[in-house]
Amino acid sequence: MTTDLEKQAKERGIKYFLISFTDLFGTQRSKLVPAEAINEMAKTGAGFAGFATWLDMTPADPDTFVIPDPSSLIQLPWRKEVGWFAGDPWMNGKEVEHAPRNVLRRQIAAAAEQGLQMKSGVECEFFLVGPEGDCVSDPADRQSKPCYDQSALMRRYDVIAEICDSMLELGWKPYQNDHEDANGQFEMNWDYDDALVTADRHSFFKYMVRSIAEKHGLRATFMPKPFTNLTGSGCHAHVSLWKDGKNVFSDKKGELGISALGYQFLGGILASAESLAALTNPTVNSYKRINAPVTLSGATWSPNTVTYTGNNRTHMIRIPDEGRFEVRLADGAVNPYLLQAALLAAGLDGIKHARDPGKRLDINMYTHGHLVEGAKKLPLNLLDAVRAFERSTVFKHAFGTEFVNAYVKLKTESWNEYTRHLSKWELETTLDC
Repeated sequence: MTTDLEKQAKERGIKYFLISFTDLFGTQRSKLVPAEAINEMAKTGAGFAGFATWLDMTPADPDTFVIPDPSSLIQLPWRKEVGWFAGDPWMNGKEVEHAPRNVLRRQIAAAAEQGLQMKSGVECEFFLVGPEGDCVSDPADRQSKPCYDQSALMRRYDVIAEICDSMLELGWKPYQNDHEDANGQFEMNWDYDDALVTADRHSFFKYMVRSIAEKHGLRATFMPKPFTNLTGSGCHAHVSLWKDGKNVFSDKKGELGISALGYQFLGGILASAESLAALTNPTVNSYKRINAPVTLSGATWSPNTVTYTGNNRTHMIRIPDEGRFEVRLADGAVNPYLLQAALLAAGLDGIKHARDPGKRLDINMYTHGHLVEGAKKLPLNLLDAVRAFERSTVFKHAFGTEFVNAYVKLKTESWNEYTRHLSKWELETTLDC
């Protein structure tokens, strides 16, 4: 039965709707639609010129129409007269194949054909900075080890509490908030759910955090490495796979409580890690986090090698307890939909080919990683990651050549734009070569 969104708007006091979609670079694009027009927009979609966003289109292409998903509706807690929808882009009567939410939905459908559902949660780290973005917002936040600092957390109580109150109101079941390992850095956690629900909430969370920070005269950034001497912002994903209401990663008799199928899924992620990085670490700046020198706090808290372990945060993947594992590769710039789609695609490939992750390493990778023989290194820069992604048969099969070609094209253009900038370091070290 078709949902009467106009009636729902009247009942909830919504005057306008944001019909939103996330492009390939993770940027949210929206049209603001009056409630009186929402039922028609729900049928036909809101029109966009795809070339004006980070989709691989030209000015000659026809309109892209974004169809709102009624199940994704979120009423803005800080502006209740506005509702937000996640939408799916269509063009010429069919879904835009390389649009990120469509990519994730196809992966979810592929899993569902096997009776499988991925559930996930994300740990979103971000900085609260000044309006210009060049310094942390709290001048008193300057400890070398500021993680969990109570005073620094409470000096930003008004911002953090408003965000958490909003999540409570939305029914996300947030359960903790903390000051993270860098000065000015915070993390907020809410309950795990179906991969699409988590991706929609992740997308909205980034918008919500920025909006509420602006209300308080601050700026929130999910940039992976905004300060060279401080720990970068990750986006750790906790993953489990379910069938008929049962967690099929869970096995009390399995090593660390993980089933054989769970290890195959994990093996798939490890096997595709170098190409996966193009999606989980999608910016030039990303590689200043995963290949960083020791930070002010004494550790980067990010991986640089393709390894897994038990409850040990120095590896790319850790198994903290039974029935799930944590992928620590992704950073704050990750596209919420491509994060889930990439992990699911790589994991399903691992199951299909019964990929063996090998033996886990129970060592401190920051101090003894150089002694590990044969472990693959993560890419050193965005271009290396994009080239690995372009070669990946796993992602070509899962996502299709249209997506792979579009992503590689736009990310290569981004790399080339970066290389056209001359840095102060280059002048200082090379001028007299």
